[in-house]
Amino acid sequence: MSVTLDTNIYVSAVNYNGLPYRLLEMARAGTLQIDISDAIERELFRILREDFSWDGNRINDLSQRLRKFTNLVTPTETVRAVDDPDDDRIVECALAGGSTHIITRDKDLLRLGEYKGIAILNDRDYLELGRQR
Repeated sequence: MSVTLDTNIYVSAVNYNGLPYRLLEMARAGTLQIDISDAIERELFRILREDFSWDGNRINDLSQRLRKFTNLVTPTETVRAVDDPDDDRIVECALAGGSTHIITRDKDLLRLGEYKGIAILNDRDYLELGRQR
């Protein structure tokens, strides 16, 4: 089972810890597979640089660490699931990776609820779902 994390989950994980950080820890421990694409990485690094003043060394370090425990996929399908192209890149990654879930805090994606059988949940609901198994 694999998941795709929205950029907002990564941003929260690396800046504030909390539940999103727990998802990254699960991936590091090998209990969760996270699918990621170049488009997601580019958006993440742009946000960290522009909105959080991360420098190139810090971004490069994060990139190297992410590569160790994420599954880099190359989307081959272009989708228009929502009005925001950045959100569509998340869906495309999930499709390419065969993710069972998209984990996000984005209201537009959460409103979808699911896309082609991929459940769309916030981080709290996803972690609660795992506890019920």
